[in-house]
Amino acid sequence: MDLAPGVDLDEVGLSELYGLSRTPVRDVFRRMAGEGFVEIVGNKGASVASMNHKTLKEFVQTAPLIYVSVTRLAVNNATPAQLKELKRIQTKYRNAVKKAMIDELVIFDNQFHTMLGEMADNHYLAVSLQRLLIDHARISHSYFDRTAFNECDLLEKSVDQHDKLIDAIDNGREETAVAITLEHWDVSKLQSDMFVNPDPIPLEAMVG
Repeated sequence: MDLAPGVDLDEVGLSELYGLSRTPVRDVFRRMAGEGFVEIVGNKGASVASMNHKTLKEFVQTAPLIYVSVTRLAVNNATPAQLKELKRIQTKYRNAVKKAMIDELVIFDNQFHTMLGEMADNHYLAVSLQRLLIDHARISHSYFDRTAFNECDLLEKSVDQHDKLIDAIDNGREETAVAITLEHWDVSKLQSDMFVNPDPIPLEAMVG
């Protein structure tokens, strides 16, 4: 998340940085394009995947369906070892929120939902979930970086929802888990809304 959406990737510079020829760098670009991190257009080279209107529209339309489907399967397929790992990730996420560490909380939130995908154990959903989580992480990072944790209640709510979701999965309560997932999605949707519709510049700044 150091590079902004749409930024061109310097093939020559990256080759020199990592001590590689340009052929393996191009191979990496192609793999990353398949995963949704990079876009390759004709002979123009590679760039960081964009966050345009179409991308955000499809994210908002599709995410609830994927997240709920993953949750239902996770409740029914989760192993004790996976649940233990989910709890470990949640502890790190909670600590990152308490310490107001933006990069870490985004990473551990991503790991939390990736773990839910592993619990679901469905190859088709896994691909869709991974693609969603890329943009989810970028939206979250932008949102929390801009608000500088002014929305702490939102973060605390997110931590609480994770805890409740773990408990629902642990106890096999599928419909409860789905309801919590949809509540959690409302938090994510707020982030995406703020990403698209930020607060306007204060009038005092324009006239002062």
